[in-house]
Amino acid sequence: MTFNPITALSPLDGRYAAKVENLRVHFSEYGLIRNRVRVEIEWLKSLAAAQEVAECLAFSKTTQKELDRLITNFSIADAEAIKEIEARTNHDVKAMEYWLKEALSGNPEVMRVSEFIHFGCTSEDINNVSHALMLADAVAACLLPELDRIIERMRELAHHLAEMPMLARTHGQPATPTTLGKEMANIAARLIRSRRQISAVSLTAKFNGAVGNYNAHLAAYPDIDWESFNRRFIESLGLEFNPYTIQIEPHDAMAELFDAISRANSVLIDADRDLWQYISLGYFKQKLKDGEIGSSTMPHKVNPIDFENSEGNLGLANAILRHLAEKLPISRLQRDLTDSTVLRNMGVAFGHTLLAFDSTLRGLSKLEANPQRLAEDLDDAWEVLAEPVQTLMRRFGVPNPYEQLKELTRGKGIEKDALRTFIEALPLPASDRQRLLDMTPASYIGKAAELAKRI
Repeated sequence: MTFNPITALSPLDGRYAAKVENLRVHFSEYGLIRNRVRVEIEWLKSLAAAQEVAECLAFSKTTQKELDRLITNFSIADAEAIKEIEARTNHDVKAMEYWLKEALSGNPEVMRVSEFIHFGCTSEDINNVSHALMLADAVAACLLPELDRIIERMRELAHHLAEMPMLARTHGQPATPTTLGKEMANIAARLIRSRRQISAVSLTAKFNGAVGNYNAHLAAYPDIDWESFNRRFIESLGLEFNPYTIQIEPHDAMAELFDAISRANSVLIDADRDLWQYISLGYFKQKLKDGEIGSSTMPHKVNPIDFENSEGNLGLANAILRHLAEKLPISRLQRDLTDSTVLRNMGVAFGHTLLAFDSTLRGLSKLEANPQRLAEDLDDAWEVLAEPVQTLMRRFGVPNPYEQLKELTRGKGIEKDALRTFIEALPLPASDRQRLLDMTPASYIGKAAELAKRI
């Protein structure tokens, strides 16, 4: 069957291809090969610039620019050429090394030091740095900007709806009132914390040879401090140097990142479900879009599909992220290949995450508060004022306050007049009694509005 989006096996490459387009440059095989080329060239440039490596002569500015152009202009055709070589070598990193030598064969400065391409490296020196760069770039360019958009929209809703009272529901039952904006602020605050944890992860990389001890490096140049040299190289790429590894970098930092992203996703799953429920309760209406159909048989329906799509994609993303976080730090002895195959699915996890972010944003853009429905629920829940009444009774020493209010309200609604009659009979100071009499479910919101406006 000929491939096109409608025949794609993965919906990321089919139905949702356009929505995850920005990830392809980072997580496709082209993205991996492009980063491998970048690491190999930067390593060669570092060796050439080092006075300690006498046989690797310094490059002219012209050659340095040519090398930089090879990174900047790396194309799909270049990646395909490397794949053609791989078909012969059956080794992806070696194929890239051969391609580099071919691509630079017309440069005599590079050719005289061509054997310093991949000098002292095991394939994983190139791969682990490439994977770290892929992740760092994708987080900065794709993930965090979209998360920031959700946070900003939540903040806007928090501020706009800060003073709109809402009946809270603990265990699904009427509870102490809050405001619709404060509930949005709660979500924003959690996402801000999650974002901070994602951005705080320092991605690590190794560049220390076959089993992490610089054996080949020292065999060739025993007097060079290769640990310091390679640390400077890794740090020049914006990564944290890991001095203690086996053949592979142990992926602990990757696991930290994937855990951090999955925690942010879990916050959003919680938000998606709550927003879905608020729509179901009528607290939010959804803005209509011309031409959209909610149900094939029930014309009246406007379904909260954006939050449902988001929840589904977040679940898929977290299944992969958590598998990556649990599997990657585990390797038999000094090396096995189980990490290699699962690392190719980093983009799948990011793809479902970004699809979910997009769906959440679309859902948030359609929300419109329904003050009438909010007010109706509050007006039908005078029993929630049992809390402030019994709290003032405690303050002024009225006996058995909780028990008296429990008898009056538990498991049953209570009318406004019945509650007022109860309050009027309480032995409280007149000003405090009047304060309770003036209180309504809609006015009993504590610091909710202030907290919502502060986020």
